[in-house]
Order: sequence, then structure tokens, then C-alpha cells
Amino acid sequence: MTDHDPRHPHWVYDHGSEPDPRFTLANERTFLAWARTVLGLLAGAVALHSFQVPSTHGVRIGIIAVLVVTSIVCTLFAMIRWARVERAMRAREPLPTFTTGFILAGALMVVAVLLGFSLVS
Repeated sequence: MTDHDPRHPHWVYDHGSEPDPRFTLANERTFLAWARTVLGLLAGAVALHSFQVPSTHGVRIGIIAVLVVTSIVCTLFAMIRWARVERAMRAREPLPTFTTGFILAGALMVVAVLLGFSLVS
């Protein structure tokens, strides 16, 4: 790597050696899949707000807040995970553990429980 490499962040690209491009592209596709997931979460929050579902205002706001906060956390973690995986591939080290999916699953369980209770009552 030269000192004039235009790619950023430098703390990722200036580390190790260039991996097989297929792996780098797969890592980018995974990041984009997380971006699509975040867009889905935000679309769900907008839909709940627009259609005023569930009818209980406090529960609706709570569910929307969980969806928006989850989308923010997933965006942040997706960026961090992309960088950590790219850096690990460049250093020929084991890939980092996968935690973002567990956070997303937990948040969606909270949303499902809240929606379930609000629609039953």
C-alpha cells in the first residue's frame, strides 16, 4: 500500500495485504443487506405512525421508538462490522463474532410482543 492510497478509512485499508476481491465484494454486499434491513425498520415505523396502529398512542410511540433506535444501532453496527471484517481479511485473521443479528432479533421480539398485547386488548 502506498502513502497516496485514496481509500478510506485508512485504519482499515492500510492494514495487512489486499484480500481476494470476491471476499471484499461479499463483505460490501452484506453491509448493503443491513442497509436494506434498516430501511425496512424505518418504513415500518413510518407506517405505524401514518396508520396510527396500534390505536393506543403510548404503545405506538414505544414501538416506533424501538424501531427507530434499532435502525440507528443496526446502521452503526453494520459499519463497524464491515470495517472489522475487512481488516480481519486483510490481516488473515479469524472473522469477528456476529452480534448485530442478535440485537436485531431481540428488538423485533420486543416489537412483536408489544404489538401482540396491544392488538389483543
